[in-house]
Amino acid sequence: MTKTHNPSTGYSRRDTLRMLAAGGAAGLLAPNLLGKPAFGQPTTPNGRIVVGVTQEPTVFNPLMPHIEVDDSVAFSVFDALFRIDPQGMIVPNLATEVPSLANGGISEDGLNWRVHLRDDVLWHDGTPFTAEDVKFTLELIVNPDFRAWRTTGHALVRDIEVVSPTEITWRMEQPFAPYLSFLTETFIVPQHILGAEANPNEAAFNQAPVGTGAFKWGQRQAGDNVELVANPGYHGEGPYIERLIFKYIPDMTVMYTQFRSGDIDIAGRAFITPDNYAEASNLPGRTVELVPAGSVESIYLNMEKPQFREKAVREALYYAIDRQAIVDILYYGVPRMTETFMPPQSWYYKDDLPEQSYDPDRARAILDEAGWLPGPDGIRAKDGMRLSFANSTTTGFHLREQAQQFIQQTLAEIGVEMTIENHPAAVMWAEFWQQSQFESVMVGITYLIAADPDVTSRFHTGAIVAQGGRGSNNAQYSNAEVDALLEEGTRTFDPEARKAIYHRVQEIIRDDLPFLPLFTNNTVYGRKAGIDGFQPNTNTRSEAWHAAGWYWS
Repeated sequence: MTKTHNPSTGYSRRDTLRMLAAGGAAGLLAPNLLGKPAFGQPTTPNGRIVVGVTQEPTVFNPLMPHIEVDDSVAFSVFDALFRIDPQGMIVPNLATEVPSLANGGISEDGLNWRVHLRDDVLWHDGTPFTAEDVKFTLELIVNPDFRAWRTTGHALVRDIEVVSPTEITWRMEQPFAPYLSFLTETFIVPQHILGAEANPNEAAFNQAPVGTGAFKWGQRQAGDNVELVANPGYHGEGPYIERLIFKYIPDMTVMYTQFRSGDIDIAGRAFITPDNYAEASNLPGRTVELVPAGSVESIYLNMEKPQFREKAVREALYYAIDRQAIVDILYYGVPRMTETFMPPQSWYYKDDLPEQSYDPDRARAILDEAGWLPGPDGIRAKDGMRLSFANSTTTGFHLREQAQQFIQQTLAEIGVEMTIENHPAAVMWAEFWQQSQFESVMVGITYLIAADPDVTSRFHTGAIVAQGGRGSNNAQYSNAEVDALLEEGTRTFDPEARKAIYHRVQEIIRDDLPFLPLFTNNTVYGRKAGIDGFQPNTNTRSEAWHAAGWYWS
């Protein structure tokens, strides 16, 4: 693996991984989250930046189930104890340093944690932030009456003690190696507001949040935009702009048109589509760059649907998809092939998994051998069940819609019927997705949290929400060996040992095919040339992960 060095510390990514395995990057102090831009930032916030997004932010309590676009608002309004920078280094945010074995923040056995907090942080309503807010947040996440997004890792926390307003301790029921990474996406919420609510799930806060972040809640025009305003009393870097607006543009072609015309300043999630990359790169007054993404595009299967329970069916479907044509023709060669959920830039990526080939004859033979035979209408059936299923994605995502139509045709050639049932984003990614009400989905998923390889929330049986679990295992995938490996991986701190574990997880999932990988994305970021302080960060799910540092030059 090529070493990428963090210029502020001199640590390579491998160095960082080893430090985190030992309990964190020690000695990183908090005055600036990521350092200030070299020149040109204003002394007071001014101007506005409009970010176009193709899905509408609708969930503003960051602890509740949400999708990637909601993170853009969360990262701007809230803070976490720590954040992860573009080099994969975990740095302080609300904490004053990252706890480690070296600084005494984490005990030798990984069970006892001590976190020191900043003493200069205010909630947006002027109330001081204290350790009580951290305690409240960690306890709320595991409250069985609260609709929490993720409880993995948090469910192991015991004996939380507020030592002082700026110091908190807790004990882990067992070692959990990814917990520092998880805490980079655990935004702290105010005890003095949510603690007074009889039902935090229905609190007014959830539609008008109060955080400690660089931007305060402004207003929301449903179906159009969310507007945030500068928090001039922010404890960290910035903010340098007065207003940050996330403009909802459901059609990706329209979003690109507005980027080209200048109606939006930044093309946010889902970014500039590959078919527009060449033209966008030559637009005057625009900065366009291609950055490896952490997400994987796939045909994502609901494993509880009877059509997909037989492995032979999943294998045949995979052989019948011409991925190379999809990448080269529909996506203009911008993405990269992959066989796994792990991003290729990850140290834990396994690069020698079996490579799929487009082989419709092999697909037909597999189905024939498994007893799925063509019926009078040409569609295969077995034991009275037709091999037919629906595929869904977001309405207006034209490249996905084209890929759906292409796959629909190639599957028909092997006797499989795939119908297309797309929905607006607000419908698609709500209960239909979160409660596994779909049959199959075309979707891009970022499986990792920060840079940690743990995928418990995506693949562990206990993370199946539709079966009463907590997590994001919407495929309802269940494999006892994977469960055991994931549990072992969270208890293992040595990077080499963890690599072996997650390589094996990748092997099993590639063999089981709960999703059919199409490609891993390269994100086409686009912004007006006058915007400085913008940093892509493949370790987060949001282009606005550090909007506090944006400014007009």
